[in-house]
Amino acid sequence: MAETHDKSMMENLYWWGVPTFFRCPHESVDNHDIAIIGVPHSTGNGTTERDQHLGPRAVRNVSAVLRRMHSDFKIDPWTSCRIVDAGDVPFPRANDNEHCIQQITDFFKDIDASGARPVSIGGDHSITGGVVQAIGKGKITNGEPVCFLHLDAHTDVFTKVDHFLGAKKSAAHWGAYLADGGFVDPKNSMQIGLRGHARTLDWLEPSYDYGYNVVTMKEYRKQGASSVVNQIKEVLSGKPVYITFDLDCLDPTIAPAVANIEPGAKGFDIDEAVELLHAVRGMNIVGADVVCMMPTKDSPNNITALTASAILFEIISMMAENVVTSNN
Repeated sequence: MAETHDKSMMENLYWWGVPTFFRCPHESVDNHDIAIIGVPHSTGNGTTERDQHLGPRAVRNVSAVLRRMHSDFKIDPWTSCRIVDAGDVPFPRANDNEHCIQQITDFFKDIDASGARPVSIGGDHSITGGVVQAIGKGKITNGEPVCFLHLDAHTDVFTKVDHFLGAKKSAAHWGAYLADGGFVDPKNSMQIGLRGHARTLDWLEPSYDYGYNVVTMKEYRKQGASSVVNQIKEVLSGKPVYITFDLDCLDPTIAPAVANIEPGAKGFDIDEAVELLHAVRGMNIVGADVVCMMPTKDSPNNITALTASAILFEIISMMAENVVTSNN
């Protein structure tokens, strides 16, 4: 009993031991329910310092703190299902964005074939395109396109030019080209939290043209959380849900170390973001990512990395709860 207690104490000290995501084993994804993957990619977004590839390592380093049971769900996700740290996507040509996106797709096709549901930490937001090219219309979704629960300060549905500073499948383009390829169903997807002063007045038009259900931050504040939660449930009910969470949807005071920070308008606080995530609790969550962590801009207490870990914990807990329900 003393050894078990000591081991438990040590495993929650993030600075001790060999870091894996939430102290999960680093091994093959075969015979696992959930796979956590690092996607250390930075070349899909050239507008800021290009060190978002350091995000996965930063989250690994602190995530042991969040290896906890979920007080509201009454579940310990780490013992109730099989969760693995599947390592990082390799990028032998890391400065070639299009090659990297294909590397992501190839990697996640293997994850999809295993049946494990992927949860990723990036990396810039272009990684979502690579992931969903693999799992949209894949095994986990039973051949259906995914439907997004997309929390972000920006639309990432860029159609005005064919590349973004040289990157074609960039952090700004994935919402469009995934819809063009049939990997996502925009009409049953939500984009929530869009805010800030955009470069052009027509910045939301591409999202509307594709049929995305858009709730800007101003609309969220006007409608109230319960109204938006109800809309999420109505739009995504019965669909294969993919959660993509850009940390810049949070207020900069909560997550300062993000790529395209929007300081001119208040973002979500953590409770608001978690409430929106919980709107898909019990739904068919087929995968998720948390993106735009930029650890070289973080505070000394690693608050953004810890916040990213907390968001991942909420998503993993919902997915683990689904595993428990399906096994009973």
